[in-house]
Amino acid sequence: MLILSTPITRAKLSEYAANTFGDMIKCVADTDQNLLAIDAELHADLERILLEHGSLQENLWGFNLYPDEQGDDFVEYDSLINIRAWQGNPTRDVTDAGVRAKIVSIVNQFITD
Repeated sequence: MLILSTPITRAKLSEYAANTFGDMIKCVADTDQNLLAIDAELHADLERILLEHGSLQENLWGFNLYPDEQGDDFVEYDSLINIRAWQGNPTRDVTDAGVRAKIVSIVNQFITD
């Protein structure tokens, strides 16, 4: 598990993915502090390390990245930590288009081709 402080390549992301799920890597973004945590068995583990570093739970969103995919297939907005009816997100999916756009912006900040 790590919180990225500098950008990494898709090739490096693929290496991390190969060590866990093969073609996919779990991630959590802090949409307020523009942080990206990667490489854990559970999104909840990444959520925990971001909380320990001062993130607020309402700003944390879980998703999966598929390093070998492009476009819409690169990011999958599916995580149990996203279920928050109190925040208008009653499913595992990230339903708010603004939050999705922020996640993509953070991913683009830290993952390069």
